[in-house]
Parts: sequence; C-alpha cells; structure tokens
Amino acid sequence: MAKTGRLRRLADKAVPSRESIETNRWLKPVAGRVMHSSLWRFTRRSVPRGVALGMLTGILVPMGQIPASAVLALPLRANIPAAAATTFFTNPFTTPPLWVAAYWIGSRILGPATAREASAAVPSWMDWLLHDAGPATLTGLVTIAVVLAVLGYFGSALLWRWWIAGKWRRRRQARSGTAANV
Repeated sequence: MAKTGRLRRLADKAVPSRESIETNRWLKPVAGRVMHSSLWRFTRRSVPRGVALGMLTGILVPMGQIPASAVLALPLRANIPAAAATTFFTNPFTTPPLWVAAYWIGSRILGPATAREASAAVPSWMDWLLHDAGPATLTGLVTIAVVLAVLGYFGSALLWRWWIAGKWRRRRQARSGTAANV
C-alpha cells in the first residue's frame, strides 16, 4: 500500500495540472479544445480509440509520438492519456525486435527482390537500403502497426467489458449479502 501512495505522489508531481496546461503559451490557442472533458474521461468508446491511436503513432511516428497522438486524438475523440500511454509500447527494448520483424514481414509481403542483371555492379549498402530493406521495413511497420492497433482496440474494449462486468457482479453480490443480513 505504501508503494501505491508513493507512486501516486510521484505521478501527481510529474503530470501537469489542468491549470498549467491551460496557461501554457504554446497550448493557449487550442487549450479549450485540448482540455475538453471527453478527451480525458475514461469511457468504453474513447479508451479503445486511444489505445489504437497510441499503437499507430508509437510505431509509425519516429519522434514526438506523444504530441502526435494527442493532436490526432482531437478529431478522433480518443482518450488522450490512453493514447499517450500506449505510445510507450515502443521503447529501446522493443524497437529492435519490432524493426527486425517488420523487415521480415515486409520481405514476405513484397516477395523476393527483383533479379539484377549479371553485368550490374555489386549493389552497394545504400542501394540495398533504399531498394530492398527500406520498402520491406516500411511495409512491415505499417502492417504491424495496423494489426496491433486493431488488436489493441478490440483487446481494450474486451478488457473494459470484463472490468465493468466484474464491477456489476461485485455490486450484485454486495447487495445480496446486505439483503441476507437484514
């Protein structure tokens, strides 16, 4: 219990307050839209949207993933905290295996590289990167991002349903327990 309280205090210090966001000079022009309560409230529709959006931006946007997910959450009415948190799926530990898998998947999708003429010079590293590895990796990254976004959307929606069903079950048990005691 003490760890939870300590973690909560640390999060309260690290997360900016609503007032600091509203008064930030960079966000002031759009603060009314960004601070709309529907973007910060955890609902059964906004959280899966945020998870899917966070997966997409986390994988496809190389830098500035959290601001990108927050900006894209506005028109999609996605939950901003869920989108921002899900971008942490890509980190220094998961990115190298993700890129290797993306190259492998992209190579399978695009098929074997086109045959080069025998008289052609040995391809350089840059030629391989631009014509073979680059398109394969990009194709694989897009494929992985879309698949994980769909899985994240439906997975978080399913978890949401299970969580709400558990709350209802506990509430029903509490009512039947108090009725039996009366």
